[in-house]
Amino acid sequence: MTVLARSAALTNYLEVARHLRLNVNTLLAQAGLSTSILSDPKQHIPANAAVTLLEHSAQQSGCETLGLRMAELRHLSDFGEVSLLLSHQNNLRDALQVIVQYRHLLNDSLAIFIEETGKTVIIREELITEVATGNRQAIELAIAVMHRFCAALLGAHWSPINVCFTHEAPSDLSVHRRIFGCKVDFGCEFNGIVCPATNLDTANPLANAAMARHAQRYLDSLQSKNHCSLAFDVRKSIYLLLPMGRATIEQIAQSQGMNVRTLQRRLEDDGASFSELINHVRRDLVIRYLENPGYSLGRITDMLGYSMPSSFTRWFISQFGMPPAVWRSEHKTAPRKDH
Repeated sequence: MTVLARSAALTNYLEVARHLRLNVNTLLAQAGLSTSILSDPKQHIPANAAVTLLEHSAQQSGCETLGLRMAELRHLSDFGEVSLLLSHQNNLRDALQVIVQYRHLLNDSLAIFIEETGKTVIIREELITEVATGNRQAIELAIAVMHRFCAALLGAHWSPINVCFTHEAPSDLSVHRRIFGCKVDFGCEFNGIVCPATNLDTANPLANAAMARHAQRYLDSLQSKNHCSLAFDVRKSIYLLLPMGRATIEQIAQSQGMNVRTLQRRLEDDGASFSELINHVRRDLVIRYLENPGYSLGRITDMLGYSMPSSFTRWFISQFGMPPAVWRSEHKTAPRKDH
């Protein structure tokens, strides 16, 4: 299955790329895209093409903050049809649930999980595509867009504690600090935003129940035409819950609103199994983790759900034909410099 995203995911790409003096037409063509496709925000494009375009553009320009610079120009209206429903929610908690519920209309590859822990909330985000490829620019774009959305809804009441990324820090943090206005941590176990729980329940002065009902009826008519397979939804849940040590079949079934036997039966109908999906996600995540020199092999072992390093090593050899330490030494990449 080709994972799709609205071309609106690349809003402001052309402006930023031209500012960086990139050959936009060549880069788009290499990704199988064009300026005419980007001009229609409702056009659906392969999510992997968008991720690849951002990474190649960042590499060619030497700009480590390309995704952030795109997010800095975003507006609430860039959420398309969903923006009307979002703007009329009672509070941020309800608005985030709208994004989770209608994420298929925004970006099939986007996975979001809201975790409340006492007085704090973690808004976790992941991007899942068919190919395990570097997605630094795309994930920074997604997190920054989420940050701007929260700020647009809450104004001065939005007070994030810190922003977390699994990848390593860039050489220059000035753009990150300007955009997020709070502490930014790298080499974390998740991508997301940490904020006070009170932020979620701050009243939205623009809330309008009648307008929200009207927008929801319209979106529900679109939702049925764009829904993904259960197997892909399960895969996204595994991406979010595996590093938390909670990617059991019981937890995943609960996240999908069904019991274990129903989940297993419906996955079989999709031609998939839970164990295959877990293994697929582990293969994607382990490459991402090994490419980050800030992660020790012991930490990677824990994040992938293995209690013993020897078990992790045996699994890795069975998948990639060599020990993880050897793979890491053979795939070292030189750091880029920002302009």
